[in-house]
Amino acid sequence: MNHDIYANDYIADILGSVRTIAVVGASANDVRPSYFVTKYLIDKGFVVHPVNPGQAGKEILGRHVYARLADIPEPIDMVDIFRASRDAGRVVDQALALDPLPKVIWMQLTVRDDEAAARAEAKGVRVVMNRCPKIEYGRLSGEIAWNGVNSRIVSSKKPILRDGFQSFGIRRG
Repeated sequence: MNHDIYANDYIADILGSVRTIAVVGASANDVRPSYFVTKYLIDKGFVVHPVNPGQAGKEILGRHVYARLADIPEPIDMVDIFRASRDAGRVVDQALALDPLPKVIWMQLTVRDDEAAARAEAKGVRVVMNRCPKIEYGRLSGEIAWNGVNSRIVSSKKPILRDGFQSFGIRRG
C-alpha cells in the first residue's frame, strides 16, 4: 500500500469501525499532544487504554494506564503509536503478538516505519502512518471547518449533530 497518501474512505472506514484504542505513549501532561488526542478520542466515545510504563497503575483522564499492550484486558481494535519512528517497529511487533490481532496500527504525525507497516499488513492489519486520528476525525466529520480550517468539505449545510461531545460523525464519500 502507498502510505504517502490515504483515500478519505480508507481513513473514514477505520475511524468508523474501531471501538477500542490503545494509545502507546499517552502522557499525563495536559499540554502534550498525546494527552489531548487521548482526551478527544474519549470524548468521541472510543474506549481508550493509555499505555505508558512510567505511568503504569495510575490514571490518565480517568483511564487506568497499562505498562504494555499485552497487559490490556480486552481486545484492541487500534493501536495508536505516540513514539518516535525508531521505536515504532518494536511497538508494532508487540501489537502483532496480541491475540486477537488489532485491526489497525496507526502511527502519529512524523512517525513512520515502512518495514513495520509491511509486517503488519502481511498479517492483515491495516496501517496508517504520519497522520493523527484527532485531525483526521475532525477533517472528515467537518468539525475542523467550524474552526476555519480547510476540511476539504465544501458545503453551506450546517453539520447534523450526533451523539457524543461535539460529535458530527464521520462522513463517507
